[in-house]
Amino acid sequence: MGAATVRLWDPVVRLFHWSLAGAFLANYFFTEEGESWHRWFGYYAVAWLAIRLLWGFVGTPAARWADFWPTPARLGAHLRALIGGQPYHRLGHSPLGALVMILMMALMLGLGVTGFLMEEVDYFWGADLPLEIHEFCANALMALVGLHIAAALFESYRLRENLPLSMVTGKRRKLSEH
Repeated sequence: MGAATVRLWDPVVRLFHWSLAGAFLANYFFTEEGESWHRWFGYYAVAWLAIRLLWGFVGTPAARWADFWPTPARLGAHLRALIGGQPYHRLGHSPLGALVMILMMALMLGLGVTGFLMEEVDYFWGADLPLEIHEFCANALMALVGLHIAAALFESYRLRENLPLSMVTGKRRKLSEH
């Protein structure tokens, strides 16, 4: 008999996650800056950021900013659990996971803004600063993507639960009562 599950990640959250992942990876590895596809993937990603920002206020409970915002108290409790080798199991985003997610979203927005400035604002045409910021955001985001994947796999092992699968199915193992 399998463990009881609950529906956690709604379709908007899952579509956001996989849409941003796909758009970023497509632009990072398969398109060239300035190409039409590169721009459209960027616009697509920024549109999803706007949807997710709004969804954080009106969406399902696990999608709401208030549910997972990484406050100092939440981050401290999570860090103490990790350092102490204790499990930190909650249904939604962990505080450290939420911090990384917010940083990834901010970097994706930075990519969108700098890409727009380079392509659409004459004042910045040929300027080095937007390009340098764009490249920094892309490389920093790739580093965070690697950290995100490694942490999801590590926590899956530690908690004995397939966390990446939950972002596909929307379901997570139900928390046991303590």
